[in-house]
Amino acid sequence: MFRDRNSKFIACAFPVETEADIQQQLLQLKKEYHDARHFCHAYILGKDKTKWKANDDGEPSGSAGLPIYNQIQSSGLTNILVVVVRYFGGTKLGVPGLINAYKTATRLALEEAEIITVVPTRRLEIQFGYEMMNTVMSFCKNNNLLIESKEFAEVNTIIVIIPATIERKVDEFSRNISLIFRLLT
Repeated sequence: MFRDRNSKFIACAFPVETEADIQQQLLQLKKEYHDARHFCHAYILGKDKTKWKANDDGEPSGSAGLPIYNQIQSSGLTNILVVVVRYFGGTKLGVPGLINAYKTATRLALEEAEIITVVPTRRLEIQFGYEMMNTVMSFCKNNNLLIESKEFAEVNTIIVIIPATIERKVDEFSRNISLIFRLLT
């Protein structure tokens, strides 16, 4: 929480993946802080960070949503919503004062937030003969691959979850031995 001349700015940061998540969080905050004057917010979605929005919610144009957005952007985060709830304290802060208040409240919220790092993963189906069992299982173990399912028959099949960061390593491994790899997702 940040205070400036009796106005109170309560900033809340949420992990989100869709615009529906954002709307749900906004509705929840509006119920919780039903007597607040403004619910200014900004969000950034997607790994490429091209989907974003900043909302001033009745404050002067550019005085709330953009300062919130700029703080999110400078933090390097994505799939995040920051809402700053304002209780008006009776004194107008002017545009520079509002920019400072929304920026500061957002910065404080981001400093206090628990940052969740999500590594993108892919599902991979591996088919191999019995003679390759030890090699494949050792590769999975040495690279901390999560085995989702296994089926052992004439042709053995396992489905593993791989971090996107090691796709190249998995591809090299498959070229060096007789395996059939199929990317599922």
